[in-house]
Amino acid sequence: MKNLKQIPKFKSDAEAEQFVEKSDLSEYDLSGFKPMSFEVKRKEASLNMRLPAELMDAVRAKARAQGIPYARYVRMVLENDLRQGKKTYN
Repeated sequence: MKNLKQIPKFKSDAEAEQFVEKSDLSEYDLSGFKPMSFEVKRKEASLNMRLPAELMDAVRAKARAQGIPYARYVRMVLENDLRQGKKTYN
């Protein structure tokens, strides 16, 4: 197994784009990368709900730990639950 190079640190998105454009990424260690999904679908509906403060604090903390806004975290939780076909609640 050949020694792989470490990805350098970039000061801007432009620097990163230039690196990706000009580099052979097969020479670099990409093991630390995580899959990422992009939200491109337009959000046409909204949801307004009231939650206990403790629950809202917990949601914000989980979102912060994942590095995403809390509204996106709530949407991801809902999407994952529906995707997994979990039992609906009555």
